[in-house]
Amino acid sequence: MVLGIGDDCALLALPAGEQLAVSTDTLVAGVHFPESPDPFLLGQRALGVSVSDLAAMGATPIGFTLALTLPSAEPAWLQAFAQGLDQMARPCGVRLIGGDTTRGPLSLTLTVFGRVPQGQALTRGGAQVGDLLCVGGELGDGAGALPLVLGQRQAPAAIAEPLLARYWSPQPQLALGQALRGKATAALDISDGLLADCGHIAAASAVALLIEQARLPLSASLLALLGTAAARACALSGGDDYVLAFTLPPERLAGLQAAGWPLRVIGRVAAGQGVQLLDEQGQCITPPARGYQHFGSDSD
Repeated sequence: MVLGIGDDCALLALPAGEQLAVSTDTLVAGVHFPESPDPFLLGQRALGVSVSDLAAMGATPIGFTLALTLPSAEPAWLQAFAQGLDQMARPCGVRLIGGDTTRGPLSLTLTVFGRVPQGQALTRGGAQVGDLLCVGGELGDGAGALPLVLGQRQAPAAIAEPLLARYWSPQPQLALGQALRGKATAALDISDGLLADCGHIAAASAVALLIEQARLPLSASLLALLGTAAARACALSGGDDYVLAFTLPPERLAGLQAAGWPLRVIGRVAAGQGVQLLDEQGQCITPPARGYQHFGSDSD
């Protein structure tokens, strides 16, 4: 970053041989988070889910802008929100470089900037038949936490706290994304549900993704709260995971595992189109829902 906050524009300078990665996310009260959120937790969540897009591309973060719309400007609220942003920004290595503030219903629009070596960005369009389908960690915790966030359900602290942490403080898998450069053939971060997001890889790569239900990685907290069937439903279509899903040539698996990267094989890439969910006998299952969509049916 050459020039940050204080002028009409920020100025960024990229090293030779690198490309700029840019992503924008809008979060709206009552849609992406509760109507009256804790501002500290909101700051963490807003930046975490945005930086996760950089992780999905294998990019190194540079900075972010924030357009913040508020019903009123309350100093205590703003201070707590800024502290939450800072709590997430420091480990992500990203700085606020500009933005705007206006009055209106609570919403946030963040644009994140990162850099990636020329030609090494991870995209959704390179999956090959025979690749493994992998994820970067346990699934479903964010969706499982939502009834706790909304006050619709209670649970002992030992169960609730890990789930709430996954919802309010998602940790972008930046290091994993960078480790996958030159190894994974396609990648994205899971925000709208495993089935829906894997559908984007399948469409962009013109292949079919086969997901084995029995191999879904589920946390002990999620299983204790919901049981196996409901936990699997959260993992498949709940969203808010912000872990990476990626396709990987089989010969790359052992090296990444030996290096200690948190990846789990959940399926494979095959000829065809779309996403198929398989039971323990390898038979196709029709899921009740595929993931969140702002417009249209979640079963599309």
